[in-house]
Amino acid sequence: MLRKFFGLIAATLFVTTLPASVSAQNVSLPVWSELPAGQWTRIRPGGDTLCSNGDPYSFFVRPADQPSEDLLIHFQGGGACWFGENCDLASEPTYDPSIGAGDNPRRSPAGIFDFENSSNPFQNYNAVMVPYCTGDVHIGNVDRTYTVNEGGDDAHEVTIHHRGFVNAMTVLDWTFTNIENPDTVFVTGCSAGSIPSPLYTQFVAEAYPNAHIEQLGDAAGGYRNQELASVVFEAWGTQGILPENYAEIPTDELNFEAFYLQSTNLLPDITFTQYNAANDLVQQMFLILGGTSDVNLHELLQANFADIEAGDSDNFFSFTAGGDGHCVTVTPEFYTVAVNGMSFVDWVRALAADEPVETVSCTDCDTLETIETTAGE
Repeated sequence: MLRKFFGLIAATLFVTTLPASVSAQNVSLPVWSELPAGQWTRIRPGGDTLCSNGDPYSFFVRPADQPSEDLLIHFQGGGACWFGENCDLASEPTYDPSIGAGDNPRRSPAGIFDFENSSNPFQNYNAVMVPYCTGDVHIGNVDRTYTVNEGGDDAHEVTIHHRGFVNAMTVLDWTFTNIENPDTVFVTGCSAGSIPSPLYTQFVAEAYPNAHIEQLGDAAGGYRNQELASVVFEAWGTQGILPENYAEIPTDELNFEAFYLQSTNLLPDITFTQYNAANDLVQQMFLILGGTSDVNLHELLQANFADIEAGDSDNFFSFTAGGDGHCVTVTPEFYTVAVNGMSFVDWVRALAADEPVETVSCTDCDTLETIETTAGE
């Protein structure tokens, strides 16, 4: 059994109770009108926000170079942890436990954050980046103590602050207050940020009922393992943060594709999408870590897509490229990846413009197809 393989989760559990609003308390935060255009600003909200290792949380915002009514919200990736050995801060945890200057998108202006690139569909968007440092794919709401090497001579405990939901909602609360009536909102996330992006799109749609909203998840569509899902959601306290439309899903049936199923059914006017590489090595690694044997990621992707498409709405589409890469939206490959001649950046451009998109899937999935970019871009 998976629980036996990972070891029992230690009994100590401190539940974080969210107030009606999780905005920072007793902290004077900058307002949108004070921010320099065309520059990333780091905001430290304080309050109940926290990184997994106890470090303060912060997020990054960037007003467009020129006044804009369009908004890009991106949820950062960075692994996950749910048992002692892969949460252990003293060893090699399988997630990023803190936020530093290197997380500032200014340090890596690639993909959707390359605002100098005329091919970027989001070149003229305001941008909010939701950093990740909690090991819970942005959907945790507990401080949990795990036992590392239980029964061994060097057994010890590690307490992880799974505050992903608190942190993300703090960023969104600030965003909803400071950017009141955008025309367009594009919600995206990479890896750990991809998994909850359809859930957070639900909150975005509630805050911006008059906006045109689209969603894109990048590199997290193949996690098809119900036992793993049940273990991690219990470890992270996920069940306690879900909105009312999840109430009828039993705890042992909540899985990763449920975020798409619930959101596509609830919000039929929003197009929900996924990008994946058919042989993504990072997704394969986490599936193996979670107890899945003989991983065929392409088959798992197709099975998850079939489940989502079998829902009550027809507003889900996917783009599956060849190769084994991970998280294309925040890399230079955002502009070069293609499938059967269809450029991914052009597919995203159509999505952002509220134009119809279709599901695209590789035929030679062992090899990544690319196209040349225009000189000077």
